[in-house]
Amino acid sequence: MKKSSKNQTKSRIVSAAWRLFYQYGYDNTTIDDIVEASNTSKGSFYHYFESKDALLGSLSYLFDEKYDELAETLDPGLSPLEKLIYMNRELFLMIENTVSVTLLGQLFARQLLTKGERHLLEPDRTYYKLLRQITIEGQQQGLFRDDLSINDITRAYAMFERGMMYDWCLSNGSYSLLQYSQQMLPLFLASLCK
Repeated sequence: MKKSSKNQTKSRIVSAAWRLFYQYGYDNTTIDDIVEASNTSKGSFYHYFESKDALLGSLSYLFDEKYDELAETLDPGLSPLEKLIYMNRELFLMIENTVSVTLLGQLFARQLLTKGERHLLEPDRTYYKLLRQITIEGQQQGLFRDDLSINDITRAYAMFERGMMYDWCLSNGSYSLLQYSQQMLPLFLASLCK
């Protein structure tokens, strides 16, 4: 999917900010650093974000960029279950390598406290579109249980992933999110299958 110039600017700001947050820490990263690293302007920054704190809610955009990338490279020969396991592995690998536990925890806290948008739950995110597509494919193949709707399966899977990330934050990253998920996800997915 080709992004509009407007979305590309916002995406550059978000990507640069999270890269800097991971590299230097949230408190040590300034708006000027973000503007310089994203090759944008302060005006552009403030057009999309009212403050640096507002970026804490933008991690879901970074996740969706990863899902956009995965959607383009996803092997159509994989089964729906293999696709879900692959997507999970790639996202959690990205999280472990580029998002600190503290920042992920701040994202969850911000989503819990916000009175406005909750980006993680936005149904038009690439994440949910891709999950629905894979779930529909699984239902058409007779893979998933008949007593669960597409929405039930999609929601349950998203809750599983959020729960894993939340527990990882509560545990202060004391275990490998990726390894534990690769162990538990197949068990969870089996509960959705016939």
